[in-house]
Amino acid sequence: MRFVYVMDPMDRVLPDKDTTFAFQRAAQGRGHVALHCEPRDLYVKDGDVHARVRHLTVQDAAPHISWGQAEDVRLADVEGVFIRKDPPFDAMYLYATQLLEKARGRTVIMNDPRGLRDANEKLYALHFPQHMPRTLVTSHEERIYAFVREVGGRGVIKPLDLAGGSGVMMLSSDDKNARAIVQLVTGEGTRLAMVQEFLPAVDKGDKRILLLDGQILGAINRVPRSDEFRSNIHVGGRVDPIDVTDAERKLVADLAPRLAKDGLVFVGLDVIGGKLTEVNVTSPTGIQQLSQHVGKDVAVDVIAWAERAAMAYRPQLKSIPSP
Repeated sequence: MRFVYVMDPMDRVLPDKDTTFAFQRAAQGRGHVALHCEPRDLYVKDGDVHARVRHLTVQDAAPHISWGQAEDVRLADVEGVFIRKDPPFDAMYLYATQLLEKARGRTVIMNDPRGLRDANEKLYALHFPQHMPRTLVTSHEERIYAFVREVGGRGVIKPLDLAGGSGVMMLSSDDKNARAIVQLVTGEGTRLAMVQEFLPAVDKGDKRILLLDGQILGAINRVPRSDEFRSNIHVGGRVDPIDVTDAERKLVADLAPRLAKDGLVFVGLDVIGGKLTEVNVTSPTGIQQLSQHVGKDVAVDVIAWAERAAMAYRPQLKSIPSP
């Protein structure tokens, strides 16, 4: 099978940590072809979406990446498209999802471009308020200060369009920098931001639960450094093994129908102290760390799902053994 990975440049990839690299390696191990492109390489001609791609081979040993020939492909003709572009969710990202929609329903696309547009990673959790901490979304500065006072004097403010902990800051009512922080994140009241009550349980970790087609693949616990409250891997959070609780399984069961409806197949839920803080859908990470903890390559399960889904579009394909 040919899988197109719409993503950032490969020189930004960390082979020992990156989830997309794990997908490419697992697919390659099962005999499939990796085709790489960036959003700028997408184009529509004669009403159909195409991409200028380069053949890619990956390996654990350096050099980790080698390139093959470049070619133009019609995306409806390949067996799968993995949309793995990291945020920010900017105009280019939006346009890419609109172009990719031309292939929707004609090949496997993970995750669905329409679902990606609808599922802002911060705001999507608002569909499930019963599972969230107390949350405010606003651009109004005074409303933010009042909310932080209401939730006990400490909160966390987040930009809506970034990831990996970028721009996430703590707010304290007694901090003289609080107003400067709010003005920075909201663009002096011109941009929406999310503000949530501070959850002290973050000291014990921010759990990432990885889902595939509504089923739990497993979880990792990201523990912040001693000099940080953010626990994201990108900012130095330590990753520990952890189990999924019965309460979290109930949370997943509540989310699964909505995720399926929106075509969100590979998803990462962020849970702190049992509270859902974010639903990551653009390029969820953590599969390499999970694989290390469970002693098997979990990325293979994702590729096997893509194979089965591709065979529904391509009934002429021969059966492929389960991983």
